[in-house]
Amino acid sequence: MEARAIAKHIRMSPRKVRLVVDLIRGRSVNEAIAVLRFSKKAAAVPVTKTLQSAVANVQDLADRDGESVDVDELVVSRAFVDEGPTLKRWKARAMGRATPRRRRTSHITVAVKAKEN
Repeated sequence: MEARAIAKHIRMSPRKVRLVVDLIRGRSVNEAIAVLRFSKKAAAVPVTKTLQSAVANVQDLADRDGESVDVDELVVSRAFVDEGPTLKRWKARAMGRATPRRRRTSHITVAVKAKEN
C-alpha cells in the first residue's frame, strides 16, 4: 500500500528544498523524521509536514480498507520537488532603475509505502 502527500506553493527555491529531500529518499519513516528534525535547513519544516501528511494518508487508507499498518514498517518510496509558479517582483536600484526579483516556489511530493520483506 502506497500513499502520497503534496505540498504546493511552498515559498522556497526548489534547488534548496531538493537538498533536504535527497536526505530522506529511501529511508524508513522514523529515520527520515529524525534526520529532518536535526537538519539545520529551513526547508526541513515543510518537508517534515509533507512526510507526516503522507504517513497519515497511509493510515487513513488502511483504516478505510480494514487493514492495519505499522508506521515502523513504512519507507519513503518516492520524494521529489517540482518548480512552482515564480512570483515576479521588482527591486529599486540606483538612478531610478529597477531590477527583477524572481521569488521561486516549490511543489513537494512525498510517497510512503510498506517495506517489502
